[in-house]
Amino acid sequence: MLSPARKLFGGLALAAALISLSANSAIADTSPYSSYVALGDSYAAGAGVPDQSAGLCLRSDHNYGHLVAAALGTSSYTDVTCSAAKVKDITGSQYDAIIKVNDPQLNAVSAGTKLVTLGIGGNDLGTSDLGIADVIATCIGGAVVNPAGTPCKDVYEHGHWAWDWSSLSFSWQYGEDTLVDRIDAAAPQLASVLRQIHAKAPGAKVLLVGYPSVLPADASTCAGRQPVTVGDVAYLHGILGQLNDMLAATAAANGATYVDTQTPTAGHDVCSDDRWIEGALPDQPAVPFHPNATGEQVMANAVLAALH
Repeated sequence: MLSPARKLFGGLALAAALISLSANSAIADTSPYSSYVALGDSYAAGAGVPDQSAGLCLRSDHNYGHLVAAALGTSSYTDVTCSAAKVKDITGSQYDAIIKVNDPQLNAVSAGTKLVTLGIGGNDLGTSDLGIADVIATCIGGAVVNPAGTPCKDVYEHGHWAWDWSSLSFSWQYGEDTLVDRIDAAAPQLASVLRQIHAKAPGAKVLLVGYPSVLPADASTCAGRQPVTVGDVAYLHGILGQLNDMLAATAAANGATYVDTQTPTAGHDVCSDDRWIEGALPDQPAVPFHPNATGEQVMANAVLAALH
């Protein structure tokens, strides 16, 4: 039998716990971001970062969406991010060959959604179901046969010999850039996606999350560190910059907030001694050329900073 004093103490403790639980629930319910949906590709999914789920989507429970949800104390969090997703896969089912990988990500957004993060666009640089992976393969393969040149740039900018009448000699020239054309083509598709998100969740804050510093501004720091030529590192760094510029402009024109993750990750690229983005042979768990756990945390911090 408990003494009256112990019964009183136990009752007070239980009451305090119930009051605390009720208060926490009330805070979560009244939070401006009580219902959060994360959309996007492998950078948003945290591909390769433990622990993984969702099959071929390679979705991590430590991707930036999960970290943001935990920091906000979100009461309802839905993660439908999926590796290799392209802009079209936000509104349509995603397939790998004939295998259905993911339902349309937009299905997760509803009228009650208060926060949406979207990280997409990089895979639209590629043409296969694996997205940008075919671009990476082209660049690595070219480096094997032309280690001192710009084999990747030559493919996508259509490098060719042309006769120059002013010098009466042949010179190496470039044409239109295929990757830039693909970035331009993705912009109106992305704008449509943002409008559809707003239509489904008119009260939601929508953040379009950019890509981190995968490659350094100073390409010479990559010499011998990754299986891509120095010249192609410079070229690809510029392409990623143009991709982020497109994302920022499309967000601004369509009622979304752009989240810059390139600036806070600068100096921690695949060629750095302190990588937040893993290289071709990862030192920490992550898919090659993708953020590791630290990279996902830094991206989460950028999202939180944009919200505050």
